[in-house]
Amino acid sequence: MPHFPAPVVSRLPNVGTTIFTVMSRLAQECDAINLSQGFPDFNAEPELFDRVHHWMKSGANQYAPMAGCLPLRAAVADKVAALYGTLYDVEHEVTITAGATQALFTAVAALVHPGDEVIVFEPVYDSYGPAIELAGGKVVRMGLTAPDYRPDWSAVAAAIGPRTRMIMINSPHNPTATLWSEEDLDQLAVLTAGTGIVVVSDEVYEHIVFDGVPHRSCASHPGLAERSVIVSSFGKTYHITGWKVGYVVAPRALMAEFRKVHQFNVFTVNTPVQLALADYMADAQRHLGLAAFYQAKRDHFRAGLAGSGFELLPSAGTYFQLVRYGKLSTLPDTQFCDWLTREVGVAAIPVSAFFADGRDEGVIRFCFAKNEATLDAACDRLRRLGGCRA
Repeated sequence: MPHFPAPVVSRLPNVGTTIFTVMSRLAQECDAINLSQGFPDFNAEPELFDRVHHWMKSGANQYAPMAGCLPLRAAVADKVAALYGTLYDVEHEVTITAGATQALFTAVAALVHPGDEVIVFEPVYDSYGPAIELAGGKVVRMGLTAPDYRPDWSAVAAAIGPRTRMIMINSPHNPTATLWSEEDLDQLAVLTAGTGIVVVSDEVYEHIVFDGVPHRSCASHPGLAERSVIVSSFGKTYHITGWKVGYVVAPRALMAEFRKVHQFNVFTVNTPVQLALADYMADAQRHLGLAAFYQAKRDHFRAGLAGSGFELLPSAGTYFQLVRYGKLSTLPDTQFCDWLTREVGVAAIPVSAFFADGRDEGVIRFCFAKNEATLDAACDRLRRLGGCRA
């Protein structure tokens, strides 16, 4: 076996295999029900697949324009205008990406310089920190604390300094299933007004909000739209996470920088899928009906956990449910999730994985983007925990 002649100096020395991969692999090994990784176990509507097949058969199999197929960019711009009231120029302010993670990475790579500081909110989705570090930036972490996980705006104000280049936000929030309010956006706008700070707003769960509370997008806030790179995901919206297609909207000056990087780390995205998505978006109910669809699953899952011994935290958006397990175990959350997978047959994610220091608040995350039969089987196993402790 060949050996590299010198030690490899890692640019991400503290990064290992993601917790999502670890828990999904363990679930497979243990034949457990996988409620850990955030993906559905059901398909999109057949009409979407039919449109992909149509465009493949029609010969749309070569490179799309770097920014994305015009019909899809136009559909995105129309949707954003209808929902949030901001008109983005299709030619210069909308880009189709290879999923949201690529969009987030590209935004950081394009706009963060070595030594710049980037504020993130913990628990934080695991791709933010590595993207910032690879760009030479410094991660500045603002803590969100259970059970409400609200931003402390006085702490954010104190953290902003001359090196602050970017603030990355995520609402609806993964993993906490919370929503930012209009007041939160107002506070963020006040803190960034008159500065060169860019906001990267991860809104991939924008259509999965519950109990009649609307999603507040940075696109809907004039003071933030002018400085925000807004990221969303067709994968989350149309149950096609494996297709890895998303989009970005941003003011022209920011998008020009974004595209400089995008053209070299991806260049473009699957052509027939883009055209199919453009056709599919013509029926707005396909995204507008998503809130009711997932609220029914949330309510079904929460009802199924009654008597399980878990304390359910509020789930205001996304397709995740956080629970406390203190009545069932004193194990650290990572060990509890391992035990739960091996001994009970249900896989979850320890929320400590979303903190750089591994802070453990005794909270784990379940994904309820599953068929009712899957949820029922998982809840049946979890309810048996009511009388036992790990």
